[in-house]
Amino acid sequence: MTAVLVVNAGSSSLKLALLDDADEVVGATTVERWSGGDETDDIEEFVEGLPGVDAVGHRIVHGGPHLTDPVRLDADVRDRIAGLTELAPLHQPRGVAGIDAVGAVLPGVPAVACFDTAFHHAMPEAARTYALPRRWNERWALRRYGFHGLSHAHVARRVAELAGPDRRIVSCHLGAGASLAAIAGTRSVDTTMGFTPLAGLVMATRSGDVDPGLVLWLLHHGGVSPDELSDLLEHHSGLAGLTGGSGDLRDIVGEPRLRPALDVYLHRLRGEVAAMAAAMNGLDVLVFTGGVGEHQPVVRAEAAAGLAFLGVAVDAGTEVNGDSEITAPGAAVRTFVLTAREDVEIARQVRSVV
Repeated sequence: MTAVLVVNAGSSSLKLALLDDADEVVGATTVERWSGGDETDDIEEFVEGLPGVDAVGHRIVHGGPHLTDPVRLDADVRDRIAGLTELAPLHQPRGVAGIDAVGAVLPGVPAVACFDTAFHHAMPEAARTYALPRRWNERWALRRYGFHGLSHAHVARRVAELAGPDRRIVSCHLGAGASLAAIAGTRSVDTTMGFTPLAGLVMATRSGDVDPGLVLWLLHHGGVSPDELSDLLEHHSGLAGLTGGSGDLRDIVGEPRLRPALDVYLHRLRGEVAAMAAAMNGLDVLVFTGGVGEHQPVVRAEAAAGLAFLGVAVDAGTEVNGDSEITAPGAAVRTFVLTAREDVEIARQVRSVV
């Protein structure tokens, strides 16, 4: 038996969940206002109440060019993960802090790092390559890395169970952070995020794709400093920037004065879904997952309405309860709402290693 403690270190909290052999959650907790320091009291109290932990799996956002598979953690791997901080400055230090904090409580338990970038590592060269000087790409390992890979990998496996193997899937992981993946069977062939998690769709506080010439103009002519620009693009853009306040779609949907922000969000979403379908020469299955994808029927319905030319149509009256199919009768493309379960994918990867 392998009971896996899944560790997900966020910007202000540390989420812990123990999954049994059947991937049922035996126990879970969130350490709120977690500083990312060495405090371990809350973790230790939670672990002491569990029936037993056989292995630990850590969600790590960035694996860089070399950490492309789940890997058993040791001091060297931990340092290599920390060395990638410049590629994900908001996420990587928190992942390392989670490794340290949980490792202090469970020092003798094998631990595995699972990477959000790994699922996209083998994308076709044309999809992952930036049109920059080749010497730059090689020197600094510049490429489209992609993220949310653990969620997209779970979607691929779940679709194979629900709709059969070898389907052309567009997986829409929509939350505060958001990305799409074009998945042929179980293989990522394109994705919307890039070198960093800032690219692609409009997100809660992140801009998504912006003309690089505009960024350069702001730096050289707008009087914006690099640090200010970085903060703006990461924390004060996206839906929050468009509304001048909240980036939470729960505050935006149904509010007439904020409708223009929703229109921008949906325009980008529909366009990127079509681009992902083009990468596979068609579309068989469309999936919505993540907090927005699972809980915002207006977003699903309006996105689908703009994708009718691909054969997408949803039944707005279908009750969504867990993993659900919402395909309208006669639609050529099957559409599902799937619960985001990175924890299940992490547990699977941990068992493959230990």
